[in-house]
Amino acid sequence: MTSRRTDLLKAEAHDAMADLVGAESGDEIIFGQNMTSLTFSLSRSMGRELDPGDEIVVTRMDHDANVSPWLMLAGDLGLTVRWIDFNPETNRYDETSVDEAITDRTRIVAVNYASNALGTVNDVRDISARARAVGAWSYVDAVQYTPHLVTDVQAIGCDFLACSAYKFFGPHQGIVWGQRQVLERLTPYKVRPASNELPTRFETGTLSHEGMAGTLGAVEYLAGLGRETEGGGTNRRADIIRAFERIEATERPLCQRLLAGLEAIRGVRLYGPGSEGRVPTVAFTSEYISPAALARSLAEHNIFVWDGDYYAMEVIERLGLAETGGMLRVGLAHYNTEEEVDTFLDVVEHVSTGAR
Repeated sequence: MTSRRTDLLKAEAHDAMADLVGAESGDEIIFGQNMTSLTFSLSRSMGRELDPGDEIVVTRMDHDANVSPWLMLAGDLGLTVRWIDFNPETNRYDETSVDEAITDRTRIVAVNYASNALGTVNDVRDISARARAVGAWSYVDAVQYTPHLVTDVQAIGCDFLACSAYKFFGPHQGIVWGQRQVLERLTPYKVRPASNELPTRFETGTLSHEGMAGTLGAVEYLAGLGRETEGGGTNRRADIIRAFERIEATERPLCQRLLAGLEAIRGVRLYGPGSEGRVPTVAFTSEYISPAALARSLAEHNIFVWDGDYYAMEVIERLGLAETGGMLRVGLAHYNTEEEVDTFLDVVEHVSTGAR
């Protein structure tokens, strides 16, 4: 009985994630320890299809979980790595760099949907189309995007999309969606007795059943935010879309308030685009205090932030901030309030200007 219930739970979790990202079937959803581990594993399966001299495209804006797996694969197989750069003035991909990076020899394009450092939302639909035009696979890191805006893999037209449940209020669990025909083509790295059917052919070892249950709960929570009638709702995907419309309507003015407040503080420099075309992830520096010291001061006021590079090391190096401690990053969610934003701004101004 418990085994059957566990199998049912696993199937429900796959279906829930399919609804979250707009997939056609839960069979296209792969669960794993985290996005990083899944990307390393899938990169090896994809590498079996590549030849020396083939090209992989990565970006200067990505979390390293969508850079290092491809760099290591290139080193192992003798592949050429090309980089998409971003403009430090606009904090968006440089179009010339995109044009030059994707060539007829490109086989994989790894790109992020939203920067976990700059907050920039990138046009992954266009980049996926460019990849497809030259016969390349597109691998989209949507970890930072998924908690804030509607994710639709059909509309994007990518081949893979990765996300992490802990970012959308669930447990530590990684998820990758893949096009069925691509997943069926690739050779999985697995033990011989394991099933060769989707999705389990890529879900190695004993899965985190409790993590999958928590992920299911997180998706149900999100769907509940968009449900029109209490206890009702027969279309979870429709509920999820409505939920993210409401989430965006709440988060956008909060982010605008945060950005405007930081811009008004003496010595603060913001990084990332304006209030449009971004998620509410905001990074900045102060000329009067290091990111680490400011983070410690904020923690004393029960305000919890990140400092450093948050594994977006290419971003920090591109901005010339590696030697000075990177940036301080703060993120908003739909449950935050204007009062919390104002409290944060007051503490930043007090600590930063007090350090002059």
